[in-house]
Amino acid sequence: MKSTRNQTQRRIVMTLFAILVLSPLAFSQTKLKAHPNKYRVEDDVALGRQAAAEVEQKLRIIRDEEIDAYINEVGRRLVQAIPPEFQQPAFQYSFKVVAARDINAFALPGGPMFVQTGMINAAKREGEMAGVMAHEISHVALRHATAQATKSAKWQTLGQLGAIGGAVLGGGLGSIIGQGAQMGAGAFVLKYGREFETEADVLGAQILARAGYDPRDLSEMFRTIEQTSGGSGQPQWMSSHPNPGNRYARIEQEAKMLQISKNRPSDEEFMHIKSRLAGGAGAYRGESTETGSGSSGRGSSGAPGRIGNPGPPSQNYRVYSNNNAFSVEIPDNWREVPGGESSIWFAPDGAYGEVNGQAIHTHGVLLGVARSQSQDLRQSIQQLLQGFKQNNPNLRQQGEYQRATLAGREAGYVPLSNKSILNGEQESLEVIATKMRNGSLLFIIALAPLRDLQAYRPSFQRFARSLQIRD
Repeated sequence: MKSTRNQTQRRIVMTLFAILVLSPLAFSQTKLKAHPNKYRVEDDVALGRQAAAEVEQKLRIIRDEEIDAYINEVGRRLVQAIPPEFQQPAFQYSFKVVAARDINAFALPGGPMFVQTGMINAAKREGEMAGVMAHEISHVALRHATAQATKSAKWQTLGQLGAIGGAVLGGGLGSIIGQGAQMGAGAFVLKYGREFETEADVLGAQILARAGYDPRDLSEMFRTIEQTSGGSGQPQWMSSHPNPGNRYARIEQEAKMLQISKNRPSDEEFMHIKSRLAGGAGAYRGESTETGSGSSGRGSSGAPGRIGNPGPPSQNYRVYSNNNAFSVEIPDNWREVPGGESSIWFAPDGAYGEVNGQAIHTHGVLLGVARSQSQDLRQSIQQLLQGFKQNNPNLRQQGEYQRATLAGREAGYVPLSNKSILNGEQESLEVIATKMRNGSLLFIIALAPLRDLQAYRPSFQRFARSLQIRD
């Protein structure tokens, strides 16, 4: 009897030893706590819903049943893997793919997430893509947006929730134009501090392991993002998700304490989706933007399109507003088109594309912001034009500098001409610019072939007259 009791005690001791020493996973993984938050869970949901509606107006969402089903299945798996203490039944997680080449993804308070095609294409396996999604889900589950607002003295009352919305949706005019030109993903995300980034890394690794992925895929994807800037400086995702300093080591440390679920997903479907997006067998063809014969190119948001005859501007106008930073009236058959680092094109389908790797525009208006080394408006405009001439040797000034008004401010106007590199046709370019409060130069360039100038000029003039900026 005594022997049996001793054997039972030894088994209990050995079991406890195995749990505490040999299998420390359940006890050693990092325990996270939610930050103080004076906002209701419903406020996160309302804020995310508002922001998501704006995102869907400004970015090109891929409408494809197979791609939608795939990204939502990965998202569902990750959401189910959120630890119970951070599950919020009121949250409405959703997952959509944005047609954009930049390596980026972002999630909004309450659950809406947008994954750019550039992120999917850059990932080597599903776990890497899922890693970024898990990181973004962690920001949502930990309620970092409203927790950050709670920490700040900037927002004092619940009635000022709209101010948080302004922060989530973007900053001043210059940043919105710049980010909007890169498909706008960065324009919709709060820039979190190092503490919140580390927490999202840790919880993201835990979610990955619980969902059956290797947590180290998260750090591998971060390395890819950090190393890929395409010559344009800091990658977009990193600009709103700064490296806490020991990101990779911290994720690797956490990974050692985690047990990966046995239900591991296959990469087969992921590779099929990548092929579909890249134009392989069963490729996603997208919405047709063909408006006539012309050179094959890329349309809005990097989507397939053609340069052709866009036709005249619509006689009906709509107000385009970007997060209260600026607003302008454009014909309702024009859309926002990616521009340069700090610019946005507004043009109809058929008026833009890509030829031999070079972006081509034939009709439309470019709205941009440029740094200026001079406080003098006229000198600033001349510096801007010199920059344009370096890339367009056929650009010629067709008249004298004239004083004008733009957005209620003193402005300068210069008419130009150019020879199209697409077909050698003469083009008209009208430049009007004014100073912003921070000294930068806000400029408009109205472009049309000379043969179409008469039809387009009323729209150009209405664009300039209606522009309002809040800087």
